Amino acid sequence: MVAKIISGKSLRGALNYNEKKVSKGTAELIHQSGFHMDVRNMSFYDKLFRLQDLADQNDYTKTNTVHISLNFAVREELSHEKLRQIADRYMEKTGFGAQPYLVYQHRDAGHPHIHIVTTNIKPTGDRISLHNLGRTKSEEARKMIELQYGLIPASKAEIIKKEIPHLRKVDYGTDDTKRAISNVVRGVISSYKFTSLPELNAALSYYNVIADRGSKESRMFVKKGLLYWALDSGGRKTGIPIKASSIHGCPTLKTLDVKFNNNQTLRTPFKETLKKNIDRLLSVKASESGFKQALQQKGIEVIYRKNDQGRLYGVTFVDHKSKVVFNGSDLGKAYSAAGLSNWFTSPELNKPANTIKFKNLNDSIKTSHWSNTISNQNPNQHALFDDLLKSEYQEDNMPDSQIRRRKKKRKVTH
Repeated sequence: MVAKIISGKSLRGALNYNEKKVSKGTAELIHQSGFHMDVRNMSFYDKLFRLQDLADQNDYTKTNTVHISLNFAVREELSHEKLRQIADRYMEKTGFGAQPYLVYQHRDAGHPHIHIVTTNIKPTGDRISLHNLGRTKSEEARKMIELQYGLIPASKAEIIKKEIPHLRKVDYGTDDTKRAISNVVRGVISSYKFTSLPELNAALSYYNVIADRGSKESRMFVKKGLLYWALDSGGRKTGIPIKASSIHGCPTLKTLDVKFNNNQTLRTPFKETLKKNIDRLLSVKASESGFKQALQQKGIEVIYRKNDQGRLYGVTFVDHKSKVVFNGSDLGKAYSAAGLSNWFTSPELNKPANTIKFKNLNDSIKTSHWSNTISNQNPNQHALFDDLLKSEYQEDNMPDSQIRRRKKKRKVTH
């Protein structure tokens, strides 16, 4: 048996996750403790209010939600009665036996497993500490239950390593949108190593999903919440977004901040390998599109960010093999927007002799080959990624000629 404990700040989100599974027929509520009602007669709000009433006894503790999954070996055959006994025993041994809790049996994976939803706030308002709960009480409870009920030990069980859904692109209009988005979000967050929201979006967008903070004036932005949207074939946000709080693990920006910090270290071992793969292509000059296609053959996606004039100001690399995301500037100067702009083949090299002479630099940029690459894309897609994937504009990414012109304008003779 393998036990996983996830703490959070949204009882509604944890409960809604399980209840949605029930409504779709992939889960069943098989047990309750501490609700003083027949499980068959409880509405969603009966369940929520019982748990929320306890959580409200402590205004200072924000982490008041405990979501546990107990996972069993593939070949284990466990009746509802046995699963109820195991759940009760586990909760008792981890210090949650007196708390109200709900037990759901899920049937959406290749191995049998149950989910338990409860709160760590007692009727007195005291908080049950979650510090090292998984390494101490949970581990002791697991070993004891394996012996008592004759379960296959976790070290030998044929249980999937992580409860991560298979990652595939969201096909809006065909897939169950909410479930497809949730699967992508959970899968990307669990397997990719990114250090910022733009980097997360770089990985999500490959699977036709994007995370949005909303406007700066919105309450969601201030509270560091997130909405996850599906993207259509043109890269536009479409359908109805789902809140981070309704996805298992509650991947709000506030929650992701911890992962951003941890991934700074976790992605480091993959940095040199990614650079070597890119270096093999930098030995010969290429166009932006040629460079992008060559990288895709190596399982690496490159995302260009450009301003309205078509000037490249940001580059992000997503390595789908090693599951890491890097901004070009984090890899080194040669991989930054400025470095690659100087390396790409000049759009003027292959111009015929009778090319129209431009009056100014902006006119030249607008009709250049690499600007046309952007203009041929969907304009809404360009705007979307400009908003959600952009980083701070760097003046050193501007062409040298324009920088010199700007300096000349400052020299005004009085």
